[in-house]
Amino acid sequence: MRDTEASGEFVFFDFEPEQGNMAAEVLSGLAQTPKVISPKYFYDSRGSELFERITELEEYYVTRTEMALFDSYLGELAELTGRDVCVIEYGSGSSMKIRKLLEALTPRAYVPIDISLEHLRANAWALHQDYPSLDVYPICADLTQPFELPKETDGLAKVGFSPGSSIGNFEPREARQFLQTVHTTLGVGANLIIGVDRKKSRSVLEAAYNDQQGVTAEFNLNLLTHLNNKLGANFIVDQFSHDARYNEELGCIQMFLKSHCSQQVEVLGESFQFGKNEELHTENSYKYDPHELSELALGAGFQVSAQWSDEQDWFSLYLLTAV
Repeated sequence: MRDTEASGEFVFFDFEPEQGNMAAEVLSGLAQTPKVISPKYFYDSRGSELFERITELEEYYVTRTEMALFDSYLGELAELTGRDVCVIEYGSGSSMKIRKLLEALTPRAYVPIDISLEHLRANAWALHQDYPSLDVYPICADLTQPFELPKETDGLAKVGFSPGSSIGNFEPREARQFLQTVHTTLGVGANLIIGVDRKKSRSVLEAAYNDQQGVTAEFNLNLLTHLNNKLGANFIVDQFSHDARYNEELGCIQMFLKSHCSQQVEVLGESFQFGKNEELHTENSYKYDPHELSELALGAGFQVSAQWSDEQDWFSLYLLTAV
């Protein structure tokens, strides 16, 4: 889709990320012991809506702490990155964050990337309407796989944007691979703005992922509905429950869906047996102290150019530069 009535372009790129990979990845994960499903499959349209609700919860400190850092330091960030750039957002999440960044950087182009097509299209179109002079090139793609930026962005300095500590959803080895892919996409000299959740007390962490309203539980369980809708699976959602707990040895929150009973699930003609109380592992959310993040970045070809943290040292905002 192309819209040139406004002074800025809107061109949507759909790389059909789920068509080839989702079935194979899900079947492989269910065949493992313990069973596992990638957290990227949380984000159908409903999952994206539920995550937006999570970010507003009292227990979920991540979003408001990161937003406060933006409010305090975006001016300084803009001076370091320069303006008149192309902003590439990895995971098109809360429009509040990107709007703050767009106001601070006044970029020439914006490239939001997300696996959830309808969520991406709606958010990107809303931004196009509100910033009519901005070129907007949304890409529906799997963030874990290499892809090329639109040729329309050639010649513009690149600024990557990965808020919300989404880097924590990768295993450390995968996180390094992701950053290496970002490095290749953005190029040497480009900047990456990244928000990173830090290690803290178990009570604070576990409350954030087990909210009293049950929104995180609904978000976790919606994964099964997504699999039912996309792959014709027959998960009975009511026969599973949400659990999240902090693994101090690994330094991460782990989320699971626990089977209430012994049951058999069909997915694409294959059968998978769940025992009573057997867990399906749906997410790891790693927390990184500054020296750990610095080591991770260096291993992927980035150096830390600047870092800002809140007064409690619960969350950090980094400016990484590709070297």
